[in-house]
Amino acid sequence: MHAPFALSVFSAFATVAILGGSSSTALAQVALVKVDGSSTVFPITEAVSEEFQKSTKGKSRVTVGISGTGGGFKKFCRGEIDVANASRPISKEEMEACAKSGIEYIELPVAFDALTVVVSSKNTWLTSITADELKKVWEPAAQGKVTKWNQVNPKWPAEDIKLFGPGADSGTFDYFTEAVNGKSKASRGDFTASEDDNVLVQGVANDSNALGYFGYAYYEPNKSKLKALGVVGGDKAPKKGVAVSPSKETVADGSYYPLSRPVFIYVSSKSIDKPEVKAFTEFYLKNGGALATSVKYIALPDRTYTAALERLTKKQVGTAFGGHNEVGLHVDELMKRTPNLKYAAK
Repeated sequence: MHAPFALSVFSAFATVAILGGSSSTALAQVALVKVDGSSTVFPITEAVSEEFQKSTKGKSRVTVGISGTGGGFKKFCRGEIDVANASRPISKEEMEACAKSGIEYIELPVAFDALTVVVSSKNTWLTSITADELKKVWEPAAQGKVTKWNQVNPKWPAEDIKLFGPGADSGTFDYFTEAVNGKSKASRGDFTASEDDNVLVQGVANDSNALGYFGYAYYEPNKSKLKALGVVGGDKAPKKGVAVSPSKETVADGSYYPLSRPVFIYVSSKSIDKPEVKAFTEFYLKNGGALATSVKYIALPDRTYTAALERLTKKQVGTAFGGHNEVGLHVDELMKRTPNLKYAAK
């Protein structure tokens, strides 16, 4: 359920409860779990929340907002929500903001995503792109200068490039710019930006000269009108000189480089003491793999969910990333690290 609608429904029930005595008693038994953040992680959390609410037979309600990873962390570090959806690790600045508010957190990977580079299905001439070509398109120096396809590759047509991508509060934007341009948030600014991935889908689909990027789950149901480009990953890629397309297999084996990544939820250590939040998070880790697959994400290995449940049970607070993104890190390596609340120099 989309957050604004869920909150309005909750408010409506609250109004009824205030006006009617018996309804008030019933409402008091409905526990609320508040989630916000990444639009990339939203489809998984939405699927989990729906199944969780069914399992509680109306005793718990979950609201899921979409304010972007950065927007979610702002709310999370102010203590306004219980769980933050995040398509990248918590940053140094966000760690500091949480520390100032006395908010500690448990970092839990919940799925893999293939950050997908797309063109319209109307595009008949492009099937793959290199990491270097992506950088030529998206680096800050390209703003106002690289405006035609043939400026990126002389074999491509002299047509205007129409660019679509996530906004600055998006963790997908942060990860993409880190992986492609070498620095988080380093990007040209003259593109159509939106925190709503469906806006990006429609923008690219409707223009044969468009190029965009977003999570795989938004590509999969729209692949009749979009084309996912194979990516030639560069010197550090496991498969050198080969265009690799996003898929369950290429994400799991690490060959879809550098655009495959784990995605997360962060749970407030204060909120986890509330029975409904603890129950929701445990339900997420026990059922998230199957539900991630159902919404076209790539499930983590079973051992990873088991390790995450152990981390939750022990309330191991902190992050394994030290306040910055890491491109190409396999989730097995991630779960071997001990999370902490201190950031690391990069």
